[in-house]
Amino acid sequence: MFPLKDHNPTRTRPVMTLALIVVNLAVFFLWQPSAFWLPDVQAESEQRAFLAAHAAVPCEIIQTRPLDAVEAATGSCHDPAGPPLFPQKHIYFSVLASLFLHGSLFHIASNMWFLWIFGNNIEEAFGRFRYLAFYFAGGIIATLGFVVLQANQAAPLVGASGAIAAVLGAYLALFPGRRILGLIGIWPVPVPAALFLGLWFFGQFATQDIGVAWEAHVAGFAFGFLATFATRRALLRRLRRLHAY
Repeated sequence: MFPLKDHNPTRTRPVMTLALIVVNLAVFFLWQPSAFWLPDVQAESEQRAFLAAHAAVPCEIIQTRPLDAVEAATGSCHDPAGPPLFPQKHIYFSVLASLFLHGSLFHIASNMWFLWIFGNNIEEAFGRFRYLAFYFAGGIIATLGFVVLQANQAAPLVGASGAIAAVLGAYLALFPGRRILGLIGIWPVPVPAALFLGLWFFGQFATQDIGVAWEAHVAGFAFGFLATFATRRALLRRLRRLHAY
């Protein structure tokens, strides 16, 4: 099921959500090589090299060192067999950088659409700067969740979906009864947010074998839901005050 819109109006402008979308698009089109959005077979090596140089890699985070050439080629950790492939890579900064890197046009388009649909309400509930902090915390926790479960993985992890999963978890905690207009096949169907997001969450466990970082999605969603549920009353009071004017 794909979201078309939600029936949950806001009173404030989603400045941070828009800023995050703009930065993600700028990174994709201006920093990442054009091979990502004008792909061809010969460009695959350029894509792999860029991601290896900049994106978070579980093996690197666990061992606190960049991959060597053999690890990058095999996709798994081992004792160092040679010099680092990218010796200047900052391992911990790569965790943050990965939140803005995407593997394809479809990847970034779908992520930004989900962020636009659900992010504005969460930004209004949290306030702009707390929302931004929450977004990054969700993304970092999602990445670390993936690292813990895939510690021997030497392939890069990219995408904003872990942070966006935290936003989805927060939406479920705050607005379970709001209607989401979802696309089922070619038919738009309104469903409660609890149903839509519940299907999204449990659907992650069905994607384990198709190259989707479901562990990061689950970790981000769980963090977003639990962190928001713990402060749900205060956040809803804030929303009631905002909508009273």
